[in-house]
Amino acid sequence: MRSSIGRPLAGLVAVACALATTIGTGSAAAATVAVPAGVTAGIAVFDRQTATFTEQQNVDMQFRSASIVKLLIALDYLWLRGPDYAIPGADRTRLDAMLRGSDDAAASYYWAGNGYQQVINRMVPRLGLRNTAPPPSSQRGYWGYTAISAGDVVRVYRYLLDSAPAAVRQYIMDNLRQSTRCAADSYDQNFGIPSVFARPRAVKQGWSGFGDAPMTCSGGPAAPARASAAGVDLVREALHTTGTVGPDDRSIVVVLTLHPDGTPFAKAYNALTGITRSLTVPGGTRLPGTTFGTWGSGVRVRSAPGIGAAPLGVVPAGVDVLVSCQKLGEEVVVSPYRNPWWAYLPQFGGYLTNIYVNSPDNRLPNVPDC
Repeated sequence: MRSSIGRPLAGLVAVACALATTIGTGSAAAATVAVPAGVTAGIAVFDRQTATFTEQQNVDMQFRSASIVKLLIALDYLWLRGPDYAIPGADRTRLDAMLRGSDDAAASYYWAGNGYQQVINRMVPRLGLRNTAPPPSSQRGYWGYTAISAGDVVRVYRYLLDSAPAAVRQYIMDNLRQSTRCAADSYDQNFGIPSVFARPRAVKQGWSGFGDAPMTCSGGPAAPARASAAGVDLVREALHTTGTVGPDDRSIVVVLTLHPDGTPFAKAYNALTGITRSLTVPGGTRLPGTTFGTWGSGVRVRSAPGIGAAPLGVVPAGVDVLVSCQKLGEEVVVSPYRNPWWAYLPQFGGYLTNIYVNSPDNRLPNVPDC
């Protein structure tokens, strides 16, 4: 089915700019926000129902965008095409892959085709962004080096939800609601929002600097960041979770993080998810369960408590998981351990053998039976 994507009316530009005046610049964090030592975080949670922030920390601080800039790349593509534009099949395939699976090749295609830094130079005034800037001209091919802030990401989502033409809003938000667990580069992108909140939710994630990490869906590496430019840190590992949570996209949630250089993917994954779990998010329904650490690599989650059941996914090595209940099933032997108990992970909708859950006993403490 073809859909028409119209150019925003001129008046909407003024609306977008007006949004810029409604976001606070304070850096004080709520006392309950759990930011680990050594981690730098930019945090904003905006309740669209009350038009107020429930969390703000370093909202104007610039971070390298990693894949969060793909929201602006998609918006720029749609804005340029004019009223009643029907997205051709090839472009739809690329844009879907870029928004759902964070496909880098698709982002590079539109970034280069639409003028590199000009994508950002156009979108900044259109949306009234304050702390977003393109990569320097010497690194113009690196779209992930775009500077963003938590406050500006909130502005992007507020434009999408409150001011964008209906077809634009529906197309982009529907894609974000279908974000895949495994990204195109094989990284597990269910950290942060998807690990804490049940649906309905929509997410766009970002990561950079974990190129040699083995903790991926299928083992494929991504290119690490190796330089710094324009005052934006491009060296420390970056992990970002952004999106909306709750019915009618009630809360906009943005958590941008930088981790000490050399931080493993699993450690950053756990830290970002812990920060997200500590936030006050109106309308959000939290996934039930108790958090446990895991060990091993390539450990599969299955549809039933047995090694013959269909695999649903792979737990990134060393990542914490939520366990809502446990069930007696097929005994698994990993010498010298034997264990017939399986943990149900609501994040995956399936079972993980308790052997790979960090606990001294076969049965997990304070976890009910399924």
